[in-house]
Amino acid sequence: MPVASQEDTSQEDASQDAASRSAYAAWQKAVAGVLAKSRRVDVADLPADPEHLLDSTTYDGVRISPLYGTRDELVENPLPGVFPFVRGRDATRDVNAGWKVSARFGVGQTDPEAVNAAILDGLNNGVSAVWLRIGDDDLPVDGIARSLDGVMFDLAPLVVDAGGDTVAAAAAILSLLDTAKVTDRTTVEVRLGGAPLTSQFSGQASATLSEVVALAEQAAARPEMVRAITVDGTAFHNAGAGDAQEVGAAVAAGLEYLRSMTDAGLSVTEALGQIEFRFAATDDQFQTIAKFRAARVLWARVAQVCGSPSSGGAPQHAVTSEAMMAQRDPWVNMLRTTLAAFGAGLGGADAVTVLPFDAAIDGGAAGVSKTFASRIARNTQLLLLEESHLGRVLDPGSGSWYIEKLTDDLAATAWTFTQQLESAGGYRASLESGTLASAIAETAEARASDIAHRRTPLTGVNEFPNLAEAPLPPTSTTPVVKRYGAAFEALRDRSDAYLAEHDARPHALLVPLGSVAEHNVRTTFAANLLASGGIHTENPGPLIESTIADAVRTSGARIAVVCGTDKRYADEAAAAVAALREAGVERVLLAGPDKIFTDVTGSERPDGFLTAKVDAVSVLTELLESLGA
Repeated sequence: MPVASQEDTSQEDASQDAASRSAYAAWQKAVAGVLAKSRRVDVADLPADPEHLLDSTTYDGVRISPLYGTRDELVENPLPGVFPFVRGRDATRDVNAGWKVSARFGVGQTDPEAVNAAILDGLNNGVSAVWLRIGDDDLPVDGIARSLDGVMFDLAPLVVDAGGDTVAAAAAILSLLDTAKVTDRTTVEVRLGGAPLTSQFSGQASATLSEVVALAEQAAARPEMVRAITVDGTAFHNAGAGDAQEVGAAVAAGLEYLRSMTDAGLSVTEALGQIEFRFAATDDQFQTIAKFRAARVLWARVAQVCGSPSSGGAPQHAVTSEAMMAQRDPWVNMLRTTLAAFGAGLGGADAVTVLPFDAAIDGGAAGVSKTFASRIARNTQLLLLEESHLGRVLDPGSGSWYIEKLTDDLAATAWTFTQQLESAGGYRASLESGTLASAIAETAEARASDIAHRRTPLTGVNEFPNLAEAPLPPTSTTPVVKRYGAAFEALRDRSDAYLAEHDARPHALLVPLGSVAEHNVRTTFAANLLASGGIHTENPGPLIESTIADAVRTSGARIAVVCGTDKRYADEAAAAVAALREAGVERVLLAGPDKIFTDVTGSERPDGFLTAKVDAVSVLTELLESLGA
């Protein structure tokens, strides 16, 4: 069989490249044709690369293209367990078990017996890592030993979250380890959870940095795998940070810890061995996958610069985002947390905690037991692992043009953010100057604006709200998490208060013009928009000028929304508006733009126009105030 010469191979490659370029040019031409038609412009008016008109941009400024292909192909990354750990830090992870299924215990529970029963029940039913909360309103320090009775530390890693009681809790845990019957102590994994730097950002109680460094010195000398420090990126996420900001700030905090530990006498390798990271996982599955991969790249780079690249594989603990959780229609949170766990698991997180679907509601959802909510949270992961077999492949996203490019872009953006904090004097200096908080606040405001304008839909909150659900009890605590739906849920709270006082919700009258086919799109839009602010709407069916007064009298509404097609508006809207005013309606709105009423004044002109571009929070706030809610 003849062997192809180097010249033949080069010619073949050149031919393939030419064919690829030709195919891409043909695709671009097709894209330009579709975009020109949809935008009603000439093809010549579009840029040379029209596909980028369809790009979207994350809150961190990372550009997402509509299509990825061979032109986006990057150099293949090393295998898992090898620097820079982008594909995972553990090359020998048990693919039959997958990531560790973590669950949080001790939250709001002060009885060690009850906590112990919950832990053992969880371990017997699929939990493989224990996250123990300790503090004033949670499990007391003197209850640690009893709560962990029967737990085999060499089988279930333990994570402690003790806030201001970190030192005392660590002493109790280490004392337990001293007497634990374990064959191989190197298999025991314990995280003591010291987090002074990230706790300072979130305003939570914590041990001091010097106390935590002293704990790290103790932990480094033990035979077990004990890590003293948790870099809690969720503190930034819960304040509104973008993914790159969360990762970048966490790496900057990690650098501060490294400096403090090495200053105290620990070697770089020992110091790196004292740190774990905790990040939020959201329902944006691709962003989540890329975030965990990118975070490993950045920390590996830190370890490399510090002279110990092989020690750069710090454990990652994923927690489903508290910020994305909704109080209203909380059942949708099950879908959100499923996507988040999916993304974190595929992104290579070592352990994943799925929060209960009603975690955003004080005391949990009405009529829902904590046992049920916890079981659903646990089983969400077990279904992904044991029925969908997501743990069977390490880094299944590897080779995906989109995921690889997104990982690279996210890592570069996060690294830039870390460098900005370092240039400002480091993490602590940026914290004290407000530089870090200011940057995150800008992202939070941009996201809040998108949600308020409903550019970002939140099912059950600003889209498809359910006004029939039971009112929530009043919130007695100041939230420390900037939940995405909080502004709309505050409006719903006002509606609930109005309902309790008047035995009815604030309401508005829909005024449909024309047939159902003509008005249905806008009546549905208006009803959905108003319901997201807790305003009930009444739809009496198609109305004409002579029947409007009866509809107003029957409903008793003080606000009305005219709904129909642009053609109907041209023929009937002005008369309908005048009839509504004559019938005593105080505020008349129209579902649609104001282009038909450009030259209309007086009683025939609506007081406002409801479109997809309005600031819904602002509009709904004004309407509720006018209704006395």
